Amino acid sequence: MKKSILAAFLLCATFTLNAQEQNTIDNPFYAKHEVKLNALVLVLGAFEVGYEYLLDDESGLGISVFLPYDKELKDEIQYYISPYYRYYFGKKHAAGFFLEGFGMLNRADRNIDFLFEDDEDNWVTDFALGIGLGGKWVTKKGLTGEINFGIGRNLFESEGTDYDFVGKFGITVGYRF
Repeated sequence: MKKSILAAFLLCATFTLNAQEQNTIDNPFYAKHEVKLNALVLVLGAFEVGYEYLLDDESGLGISVFLPYDKELKDEIQYYISPYYRYYFGKKHAAGFFLEGFGMLNRADRNIDFLFEDDEDNWVTDFALGIGLGGKWVTKKGLTGEINFGIGRNLFESEGTDYDFVGKFGITVGYRF
């Protein structure tokens, strides 16, 4: 009798442990990959997509690419590529308030004076370092919402231009898988 009770207990424990393992794998809160689209800049005339790999409960590495499609915005900036690291302070897996450190390779109009027309010499490529902050929310089905803001400073070609500082901002929607 004792052996059959012990066997039943071990069998239940095995199924319980297995069920807990599956829940953490299928649960979007514990997923490692996230793709996103910045809805705010989409409305303003640009396309920004991003990918983030979640390292653990409190941090993630990501990259975003910004490409304008509006003519007026395209006259100011051609693109930026921005890798980043985020540290999350929320109670859920990689969600809640976060701080961000980022780099940004950008190509923008020098805008020194009005003598230049739309010439190739009018554009400058630079790299910026910056910091940001924001908040992220995750639904049970894996949809994410995010609000963020960041500011950085160009390091190399910014002297004599109007673009010493760069900014990142967004209201982003995404999916965690």
